[in-house]
Amino acid sequence: MKRTFFRLLARINRLVLPRFSKKELTKLKKWEQALVAYRYWVTINALD
Repeated sequence: MKRTFFRLLARINRLVLPRFSKKELTKLKKWEQALVAYRYWVTINALD
C-alpha cells in the first residue's frame, strides 16, 4: 500500500511540479532545493 501511494504521488508530482534536471543544483534557491529533495524522497519511496 505504501508503494502504490508513493507511485501515485510521483505521478502527480511529474504533472504538477517543475523539473530541475537542466539546471545546476547548487545555483537553485532554497525553496527549489527543498522541492528537489521532496521529489527525490518520493521517487526513492516509490521504487522500494
